[in-house]
Amino acid sequence: MMQQSVKTILSLEQALALPYATQRFVQLGWRVIRIESAEYGGDPNRYIGDDTGVDGLRSYFIAPNVGKEAITLNLKSAKGKELLKKIIKELDVDIFMCNTLPKRYKQLGIDYNSLKEANPDLIWCGISALGPDYPDRAGYDPALQALLGYMYLTGEPDRDPMLCGLPLIDLKAGDEAFARVLLALLEQKDGAGGKEIFISMAQCMTSWLITALPELEFNPDPDNTFTRSGNEHRSFIPCNCYPTKDGYAYIAIGSNSQWDKFSRIKGFEHTAKPNRKTNEGRKKDKDNIYGDIRRGTAQYTTDDLIRVCIENNLAVAPVNSIRQVSELEYVKKNMVKTVMPGGRKVSLFPSTINSEFMAENKNELSLSPRLGEHNGKVLAEAGLSAGEIEKLSEEKVI
Repeated sequence: MMQQSVKTILSLEQALALPYATQRFVQLGWRVIRIESAEYGGDPNRYIGDDTGVDGLRSYFIAPNVGKEAITLNLKSAKGKELLKKIIKELDVDIFMCNTLPKRYKQLGIDYNSLKEANPDLIWCGISALGPDYPDRAGYDPALQALLGYMYLTGEPDRDPMLCGLPLIDLKAGDEAFARVLLALLEQKDGAGGKEIFISMAQCMTSWLITALPELEFNPDPDNTFTRSGNEHRSFIPCNCYPTKDGYAYIAIGSNSQWDKFSRIKGFEHTAKPNRKTNEGRKKDKDNIYGDIRRGTAQYTTDDLIRVCIENNLAVAPVNSIRQVSELEYVKKNMVKTVMPGGRKVSLFPSTINSEFMAENKNELSLSPRLGEHNGKVLAEAGLSAGEIEKLSEEKVI
């Protein structure tokens, strides 16, 4: 990564959506300084997950925050607000990000109009549940999954709605913030100055309903068509999960020719019937098809079923545990690593992209920062003396 392309990001962040976004910038080699309030111990996620033996660095917090610096600021105080502007100015901060309730932007002095006084070219990005038009609406992933139709679509048809297995809304919002900031930086190369960006988690996630919402216009009975369907694909039949002798496998049949090949495999010949030659025909007989396929998969181990399907160029996959995923070669080689205080190196998650910075550092990033760990370093860069920093600490500004 060329040195002149490195940017400095100041981020008032907590929970997951924004820390995930700024983690993506860390992997480009950019400097990310996270701001927390020391009140109530800072980011609540510091205390969520398994105990690592390090105070304020529980397992859920570590991964999204490796490679960052951390400072504390009391933005309820006038001195805290002024100190924030001084840091932006003196450290040449390029980007300010936050995932605070929009109603608190002006209260905390973190709104775009206030901060661009310190840098007129500042790119400002805020993530919130529904955007600034709903300034007091909190954005927690599970509640938004319920609100935005994701729970309605997830689970078995005759059982309760279910959450997705991962916080998809947090992660999608983080990716969208990452992309919009990069776009704003490109626009600056064409002469644009500062920019204010609002990320609505709701808008991000409803944009992903691109295979569901159009059914309201074109499907005569969309409410019955688009409800929970378990592991089935709603359009392509048969796509489903099946038990094997020693586990589970997912087989996805995406065309009539694939179905023809599948029904000729040893142990699945009984699935071939004239009424099943087309996707529409298979859709009408899907429950019987799923039963017939289960009879076939029960004759195979997972590995043998995977092998024979791949030999026939069919889309198939084992249902892997998270441990098994971590052992996949193309996952393992891209794992981001860090070193715990006792010297133990740990693997966390695969890097999003194979950037030059990550390659140069062998995918290793510094351990996630303790609360306020870099107060002295960052404030000294901003021109404050040791005595001034000590006084700010005594006054609980930091």
